[in-house]
Amino acid sequence: MASKPKKTAKKSVAEPAAKPVLADVRAKIDGIDRQIQSLIAERAQFALQVGKAKGKLAQAVDYYRPEREAQVLRMVVDRNEGPLSDEVLVHVFREIMSACLAQQEPLKIGYLGPEGTFSQQAVLKHFGRSAHGLPLASIEEVFQEVESGNADFGVVPVENSGQGTIQITLDMFLTSNLKICGEVELRVHQFLLSRTGHIEDIERIYAHPQSFAQTSSWLRHHLPKVEKIPVSSNAEGARRARNADDAAAIAGESAGHVYGLKKVVMKSIEDDADNTTRFLVIGRQIFPSSGHDRTSVLVSIHDKPGALFDVLSPFAKHGISMNRIESRPSHHAKWEYAFFIDLAGHVDDPAMKQAMAELKEHAAQIKVLGSYPVAVP
Repeated sequence: MASKPKKTAKKSVAEPAAKPVLADVRAKIDGIDRQIQSLIAERAQFALQVGKAKGKLAQAVDYYRPEREAQVLRMVVDRNEGPLSDEVLVHVFREIMSACLAQQEPLKIGYLGPEGTFSQQAVLKHFGRSAHGLPLASIEEVFQEVESGNADFGVVPVENSGQGTIQITLDMFLTSNLKICGEVELRVHQFLLSRTGHIEDIERIYAHPQSFAQTSSWLRHHLPKVEKIPVSSNAEGARRARNADDAAAIAGESAGHVYGLKKVVMKSIEDDADNTTRFLVIGRQIFPSSGHDRTSVLVSIHDKPGALFDVLSPFAKHGISMNRIESRPSHHAKWEYAFFIDLAGHVDDPAMKQAMAELKEHAAQIKVLGSYPVAVP
């Protein structure tokens, strides 16, 4: 018998997905927004209960817990599966926490002013927009206002990825009793701003010396003959440049909006594509561990062979990583130096306690500047 021909299975053709109805999508978004708003209100109520649980405290700073905020933000990053970036979600939650904390009383944060500086951007990134910023004339004044209690915390620059240490900040710790309570890493974009927006009009540029250093190659290539005038801050430079068509300023984009220099001659003129400035949050106490911390210490050593090796060996012995070391004149005696050392871990960690105890045998002086959460990415 002849075999019957095999039947070939018909391929099923997928039906094209129905085009979503815009009104339906918007209705769903509105419903989600209502849920989000309700949950934020509920969170704010629980934040008030936390305040009541702590009892009657003296002032707003007593309610602030940087280690807890760092833990919350790290959980946000760990949970994130997209499509929004970690940076966007951290910003959203930072603002929610800032608003919840401000129900007690807004924190007062001193920073190197005037308004529009990168220091102000660092304040907003770390404390959110519900904190009250206090623009001050110098880094020294930021320390003074926090020490006196006129500011709850201060934010000061300490190092740039391309230009190195801000020496005045380190020098202030030689005599100040303030503690480091946190750190902020700020990606810094330098903008060339002017009234006209035309590069051929520029005859002089105002900027902070650090910004001139961060853009030196660009300026040498594009504006080699222009007069460079250093000022106390980039915001001050923007304020001066707004008065003449032949002047320009190097500053952040926000400074241009504040001082009316809305014409951008050129964006991102920094020489280093990953130009980042690290800021320190200074306060009056050391906070508990967040689980991912950094400790900064100031160590003066005896003038003898192998003294620095003796200082560093306890940390290596107990498995503590050293992130950074910087030497500065101690201001106590000629040719005497103090070392600023950043270490991985919290001062209350067992390994850190053992290393610090051994360090006392070799150091002339030890000063713990702070133990604080590592900056959240």
